[in-house]
Amino acid sequence: MSAQLIYDLAPLGSLVRFSDGTPRPPERHRKKLAAWEHRNSGGRLIRKQPKRRIGNTVIGASFTLHSGDYGGGGVVVLRVHRTFPVDSDLAFVVTERPKLGTVRVLDRPGEDAELVYLAGSRADAETWLQSHGYPNAVLDEVTADAVAADVAEGRTAA
Repeated sequence: MSAQLIYDLAPLGSLVRFSDGTPRPPERHRKKLAAWEHRNSGGRLIRKQPKRRIGNTVIGASFTLHSGDYGGGGVVVLRVHRTFPVDSDLAFVVTERPKLGTVRVLDRPGEDAELVYLAGSRADAETWLQSHGYPNAVLDEVTADAVAADVAEGRTAA
């Protein structure tokens, strides 16, 4: 599916893979493999940003995937996010949608909110929120009604 469809249909918290369609090079070609992995990977959908205007510049709609965290001993020192414009030439696929009953912890209210944690339950989300500093956080539970509305309106992305 296209990047525009991911932006339009995939809910925050979905696992998304992307690819340029080229075959994976052999392990011995390290530079080619690193370049291939840059255009063929995946992550969790954490943010959707609508088209916006800053001065005379128009920035198109985009979405962001959380690709991974790096660190050690329980300390994250590097968080990797990848942002894609809706007109990206890559092919995308939703491999997993958030399960019923999970709770999305968003950093702020509104359509520009970013997913900071996907909890298994409301109690888990509240416990996580107490130990992390997000004063404007919003809890958004994935309900059967939301999933049914996506299916009924033809918005399913997986």
